[in-house]
Amino acid sequence: MCVVACAEIFRGDGEIYANPTVGTIPLIGARLARATFAPDLLLSDGEAMLVANTLPVGHVPDQRLIEGWLPYRLSFDVVWGGRRHVVMGASQISRYGDTNISCIGPWERPSAQLLGCRGAPGNTVNDKTSYWVPRHSRRVFVEEVDFVSGVGPRRARQAGGLLCAYNQIRFVVTNLCTFDFHGPDGAARVRSLHPGVTVEEVVASTGFAIAGLDVEVPTSRAPTEAEMRLIEEIDPRGLRYREVPD
Repeated sequence: MCVVACAEIFRGDGEIYANPTVGTIPLIGARLARATFAPDLLLSDGEAMLVANTLPVGHVPDQRLIEGWLPYRLSFDVVWGGRRHVVMGASQISRYGDTNISCIGPWERPSAQLLGCRGAPGNTVNDKTSYWVPRHSRRVFVEEVDFVSGVGPRRARQAGGLLCAYNQIRFVVTNLCTFDFHGPDGAARVRSLHPGVTVEEVVASTGFAIAGLDVEVPTSRAPTEAEMRLIEEIDPRGLRYREVPD
């Protein structure tokens, strides 16, 4: 279910670089999307080559059908040009789509030091950005983040200018549901619940009020038989099952 939900975030993107930077499930999802309903997506081998074929996770290099070259230094040209849909992780996500991967607690004296901002500011200013959260909890989904690493839609609008012009926070996929940020004033809204998940479970696991619960919430779509066969081919060792709680 999570693989298909991650695949769906690329629907309609066209010829754009799909760049799942965190997690096995978004990587499988991007490869599944390109193999089915999004054939124009550009995918890398995880290093510097753009590949035309659908590779299994942990592929052998000689399986690659190489169609392009994207070394690290050239990837910044793609970032600045906005021709990318990146999937990142987040230690905290606020009600209005700001994210934190820098520290927990006040910046001057944090209780935990994390990665630092890394590429989050540039990604959220320039590119389509989505998030993958394998364990949906109140520790992750908070009213306000402790430090703004990635810029959410409301903050971008408040800042205005170029920050607002190209900010596109698309989706958050978790082990329970999918969010977007089309609630009031750009607030998080439940887009769909994964099968078997209740509204009460999502509310109990989220540290802010969620929009979209005043109507019947759709159920995330299940994979087709053909998609299940492809998922097994892409992930023959079942690495996806290690990423989400039982």
